[in-house]
Amino acid sequence: MSGSTSVSRKTFDNVMLPVYAPAEFVPVKGKGSKVWDQQGNEFIDFSSGIAVTALGHCHPALVNALKTQGEMIWHTSNLFTNEPALRLAQKLIDTTFADRVFYANSGAEANEAAFKLARRYAITRYSPYKTKIIAFTHAFHGRTLFTVSVGGQPKYSDGFGPKPADIVHVPFNDLDAVKAVIDDHTCAVVLEPVQGEGGITPVDAEFLRGVRALCDQYQALLVFDEVQSGMGRTGTLFTYMQYGVTPDILTSAKALGGGFPISAMLTTEEIAQVMAPGVHGTTYGGNPLACAVAEAAFDVINTPAVLSGVKVRYNYIVSQLEKINDVYHVFSDIRGLGLLIGAELQPAYQNMARDFLTAAIDNGLMVLNAGANVIRFAPSLVIPESDLEQGMIRFEKAVKQIVETKGK
Repeated sequence: MSGSTSVSRKTFDNVMLPVYAPAEFVPVKGKGSKVWDQQGNEFIDFSSGIAVTALGHCHPALVNALKTQGEMIWHTSNLFTNEPALRLAQKLIDTTFADRVFYANSGAEANEAAFKLARRYAITRYSPYKTKIIAFTHAFHGRTLFTVSVGGQPKYSDGFGPKPADIVHVPFNDLDAVKAVIDDHTCAVVLEPVQGEGGITPVDAEFLRGVRALCDQYQALLVFDEVQSGMGRTGTLFTYMQYGVTPDILTSAKALGGGFPISAMLTTEEIAQVMAPGVHGTTYGGNPLACAVAEAAFDVINTPAVLSGVKVRYNYIVSQLEKINDVYHVFSDIRGLGLLIGAELQPAYQNMARDFLTAAIDNGLMVLNAGANVIRFAPSLVIPESDLEQGMIRFEKAVKQIVETKGK
């Protein structure tokens, strides 16, 4: 199970732009919910590549789709269409509110397209001054200059010069705050049904209904960023389906390709009509290889067996976290939806989320953080019960290690 020794973790420090601080081990093989490093050490994966590998590593259906399409056609450009892109688009439309699909390669690009579409729609249909975007503090929408500016975390957007204008941030789940800033110049309200990077905070149902009503009142579009919360992650194909509130634009990425880079922006026929050839585009978006894998992922995820299994796994993880907390008292809150779970650290453990991640790795478990104070659990939607149990045992060992070290 060992990998090549010609490169190692040390190589990273010499050759890569220093924008990441990866773990000290290098994964070389994954199967299901297990990963092995260069030395053959085994890890249980509760991270799914940040909610990407929703069906685990090297799922047979995805591997088969990749191999089959890989021997047919990889790329054509958008001067031509292709069968996998059309089949996937039809499935997305058949199962959601949407009538039209635009493909890109990442969540940031899907959100960039969504924000551009919202602005263009408002300008075309109403007024050149209807450009205000209302977003939320602690939100995350990507790393392009536009999307990082809409995201509500200055630590990611500061230091790159002038930002795109007419973006307003208000507290999440605070309807009065939205009411205070929304007006006839507002083109869109943008939110994540579950704030991911901001700490795994689900949207409040009453708040969401209120935002939908305000958007209707002011002819503003409601944009849902479901890059992390979509594709079965919370127990329905998309999270909006649990709230009975329909967006005007929705973005999907991460789990959409099960590990192969692809994203999509979904919208209605009426809104889509403000676009025309040449107005927006992307070289790789909708390429046959990505769409073939995504279609295979879609066909597995959008089944009663997988979607109903999410709640069962959620209940198990939360019950185990509560048991661990009864013993060690490290969490002040355990929250989330489906297999997007956040455990917020007590004040005594503030800013120690990364320490818990490191301790988990020491015990053969891969988990995530969501900010400095929240441990994030996002395992595969189909993680076997045995891996789930073993992973929680390893996590408890990591917690014990942190608590004992801190107590010294």
